Amino acid sequence: MAKYLVTGTAGFIASKVSEQLLDAGHTVVGVDCMNDAYDIRLKDWRLARLEPRDNFEINRIDICDRPALLDVWKRHEGKFDAVINLAARAGVRQARLDPWVYVDTNTTGTLNLLELCKDFKVNKFLLASTSSLYGKNNPQPSREDMNTDRALSSYAASKKGAESMAFTYHHLYGIDVSVLRYFTVFGPAGRPDMSLFRFTQWIYEGRPVVIYGDGTQSRDFTYVDDIARGTIAAIKPVGYEIINLGSDKPFGLMEVVRHMEKKTGLEANLKFEPTFAEDVPASWACIDKARSILGWEPRTYLHEGLDNLATWYEENRDWAKDVVTL
Repeated sequence: MAKYLVTGTAGFIASKVSEQLLDAGHTVVGVDCMNDAYDIRLKDWRLARLEPRDNFEINRIDICDRPALLDVWKRHEGKFDAVINLAARAGVRQARLDPWVYVDTNTTGTLNLLELCKDFKVNKFLLASTSSLYGKNNPQPSREDMNTDRALSSYAASKKGAESMAFTYHHLYGIDVSVLRYFTVFGPAGRPDMSLFRFTQWIYEGRPVVIYGDGTQSRDFTYVDDIARGTIAAIKPVGYEIINLGSDKPFGLMEVVRHMEKKTGLEANLKFEPTFAEDVPASWACIDKARSILGWEPRTYLHEGLDNLATWYEENRDWAKDVVTL
């Protein structure tokens, strides 16, 4: 069995990756600063499901804190089979408010981890990146070889910097790197700044369902369990590869709303607001590389995933109804 350092462990994706690794009998050394970038109750809920598990530990530190990271590595003698860097400041709109923290976490934090991989001879590094890098001028579906030089948000720009840094360390030091560009991840206990969590809460609680734009925009919604499986598959040696993980089946926002209305038996109180400059009209992943390199296919598509999200919300509604949605 292997030992993995997983950053952002209490995050939406990283907690599911950690869960699947533990289920397979591996050891997970977690790192998460437990910041309040969004409602901490979600992070607490996810972490509470991991902490009782055998072969799991959590270190409540920031990947921007180099001395604290070094202490973790020394305690484990640098003996990690891979570093899975899922810690991030995420979200295209919030990045406008504090771009510095995005660069600190996403770019400099990645550099800190790559330096430790180099110093301790950890030869596998996995980086979570984003479909936001494709911007709005590329044709659909998005392929990994398309131009990503025109980021529409500080978030995307900071991830572009992380990707470039990871390639540099692959080139200079031979570190094997998998870069995964995730497409609109959703599911139970998801991020509250993402549309599907917000729509679910707002419909259940009778609050206005705010849609930025006219509702015709579409997203390649990808279920979190599928994303976690793909992430674990990408631990394999690849040299240096950038790989999309998406559903390859984009849906419009209004289809999400109508499905949740049908699921709940409630009518959405729609409220349309102007779109943001950071938003793209559509996202759609070409997943040919994921199929060929990782042998990965998504298994859970939008409607089933939405039903799972609704079930989770109903089971946790006593506190989920009060989660701050951005």
